[in-house]
Order: sequence, then structure tokens, then C-alpha cells
Amino acid sequence: MKKIVILGAGESGAGSAILARKMGFDVLVTDKGIIKENYRQMLDSENIRWEEGKHTEEEILSADEVIKSPGVREDAPIVIKIREKGIPVISEIEFAGRYAEGKKICVTGSNGKTTVTNLIYHILEKAGKKVAMTGNVGNSFAMAVAQGGYDYYVIELSSFQLDDMYSFKADIAVLMNITPDHLDRYGYNFQNYIDSKFRITRNQTKSEFLIYWADDPVIRNELKKKEYGMTLLPFSAESKEGMAAFIEENNLIIDYHTKTNLMTIHDLALKGRHNLYNSMAAAIAGKVLAIRKDVIRESLADFQGVEHRLEPVITVCGINFINDSKGTNVNSTWYALECMETDVVWIAGGIDKGNDYSELFQVVRQKVKAIVCLGKDNHKIVEAFRDKVPTIVETTSMEEAVRSSYYLAKKGQTVLLSPACASFDLFSNYEDRGRQFKQAVRNL
Repeated sequence: MKKIVILGAGESGAGSAILARKMGFDVLVTDKGIIKENYRQMLDSENIRWEEGKHTEEEILSADEVIKSPGVREDAPIVIKIREKGIPVISEIEFAGRYAEGKKICVTGSNGKTTVTNLIYHILEKAGKKVAMTGNVGNSFAMAVAQGGYDYYVIELSSFQLDDMYSFKADIAVLMNITPDHLDRYGYNFQNYIDSKFRITRNQTKSEFLIYWADDPVIRNELKKKEYGMTLLPFSAESKEGMAAFIEENNLIIDYHTKTNLMTIHDLALKGRHNLYNSMAAAIAGKVLAIRKDVIRESLADFQGVEHRLEPVITVCGINFINDSKGTNVNSTWYALECMETDVVWIAGGIDKGNDYSELFQVVRQKVKAIVCLGKDNHKIVEAFRDKVPTIVETTSMEEAVRSSYYLAKKGQTVLLSPACASFDLFSNYEDRGRQFKQAVRNL
């Protein structure tokens, strides 16, 4: 019996274990940290062996194949030893892709991927399809494959999930944009990160599709470097020539096989320029999958949005509070600030991933009246913006940050949590950070 070892016992690792057991493998799950109770119960229910707080090397190094969870770093000592021994290391996505029978619609990008994933899922669900939303959002892809019964998988993929993918092939790949992010995991080399994102196109042929934002200079430049075999479907708000989707006289036009005036942009549920791109990408995917025009239109008009992404919380004494905890990089925060129609008190900070804050200077000067830093180490944000805004306050808890921002904001202004950083210094993840923000606001 082939032995599979899974490094990491979070959503990805536990899902991989369930699928591997279902496929008849000898499975061991190993995690250097403590495994959450719900994942322990999941593994126990399938009689899957697991260990926590350690990696038993002789067990791990006797594996035929290792599935590495996205949270496990490439430079972890155990990963180095596995590679030195020549044991194949793959991702959960690679493994689950071997057994997935439905169409795979895969979405990546530095920003927008969660919203686009949710939009495409919403379109397919409204069309009555058997569809799972997986990957970086919802259940793991492996768990959805283990459950079975799906004709479509809409998979949000981070760069970490794209790493260690080799034979996996997306039926439709969606690439929203590429801006510097996670550079701490990519040797502070932007090209390494770009290469990771472009893995979403691996193995694609003319029968598969790449939907991409044509106005992104990094994507444009990368596509010029070599011949790609897949069918290219670009979208743009700037140009029309050769585009699969574009804006014409405030109408969203889809031009795939036939030119279709889908809807006026004023009817889109999601507002803001960046959401035009998100809506165009999802609409093209729907058209490629032969979903009816009226279903796509209705889906884009009644979509409810994504938690922690420009999510209105409540208004307190005329001050609007908005939760954009998912804004974990500079470009994402730029879009959030650019959307604001009032003066802003901006809550920012966390674990810096090699950020260059200079692209925020102009929008911060225009819109931000005060910055409330939330993190264990705020010096980089303070240094970057000390001469750009009149007031910068440092805090070390969400409660303190919300209270400070409430005192600094005036009636008619907005308090925006859009950290531009990872959350792991004070919170377990961006969802935890967003929930704590909403609770602290409601406690005012």
C-alpha cells in the first residue's frame, strides 16, 4: 500500500487526508503545532493516524509521496530533508486534481480572487449547477472531491497553493492581477512570486481558457515572454480591441463568440472600479460555461458581497465603520482607500510582507486624516506616513484601535480597517481580525 504523509493538519491537510484514505492509501498526518479539535475529530472518524507537536522523521522519510500544506514553508527543516531524500512533494491541489471529475475553474491574483471566486460560484449556483466553492475559501478542494457529486469546482488559489502543482490543469484559469505580495516567502524576489501565480496556466491547451486583466502590466509583460497554448480571454476597462469583456458607455459588454450588452454598470451589486474588473472576469467565466445571459446578469445584480472585503459594519454617531480585514497587501488597501467617498481614519498594520508603501502616498494624502496603527511593530508604517497625515496613533489591540479611531473620526467620516499586512502578530487569521473589529465596533 502506497504511503502518503501530509505535512500540516489545517483545512488543506485534513481534507487531503480524508481523500487519501478514501483512495486507499496508508496515511499519516503530522503537524509541528497543535491540531485543532475539529480536525482531530475529522481524522479520528476515518481512523487516520496523526501526530502533533513534532515530526517523526523516520515515519515521514519512509513516505512514497508527501503532501505539503500551503502554510508549511519551503525552508522548514523537515521539507529540506524530504527533498534531499528525493521523495516527491506535491500540494493538496495537485493531489485532489487527480481525482476531480468536474470542471475546474481556478482563480488567483494578488487582489480580487475571493470576490471573483464567490461571484462565479453564485452564477453557477443560480444556474442550478452542482458546484463547490473550495481552495482558499470554503472547504478544501480535497474535501470537496472526497465528498463527490460536483460537476464544477470553483477554486480560489493563493500562490502557496499553486506551488508544488505539476500535472494539475485548470479548465478555466482566472488571473486578476499581480502586485508584490508575500515577498518574504519568495526570497524577496518579485519574479519568483510572478512565476508562482503563472503556475495556474500549467498544462493548459487551446481547449482551456485564461481569463485575465489586460491592463495589468506584469501580466501583459509575462504573456509576451513565451508562447502560451491556452485560449486567451482578456478584459479591460480602458480598451476594447480584442477584449472578451469591456465597458462601453457605462455598459458591461461581453464579446465571446457574439458581442453581448450584458447590463449597465449602475446595476452591478458591487460598486467601485476594482469591482468592475471582478464582475467582468466572473461574467466571462459564466459565458464560457454557457450560462444564460439573464442568469449572469441577475447574479451580478444581486450578489451580497464577501465578508471582510469592504464590508459595511454599522454607523455610530454618523461615523461609518468598514471592515476590509482581507486587505492584506498594499494594492488591496489602495483599492479600498480609492473607493472611499468621505475622509478616512485608517486602521493599518500587522506583519509586513516586504511592503512598499509609496504607491499609497497620493491616495493617503487625499483621503486619510489619521492613521491608527495596529500591530506589534508599527515603525515601518509610522516612518512611511509621518509626513503624509497629521495624526498617527499606535495601538496593540483591536479594542484600543477601534476606540482610538472613533475618537479621531468626525461625523460623516469613515473608519476603515484595511491593514495592508498579514494578521498573524495579534490574530489567528484575517477572519479573526475582521470579526474582532466588528465586535469592538458594536461594543462602542
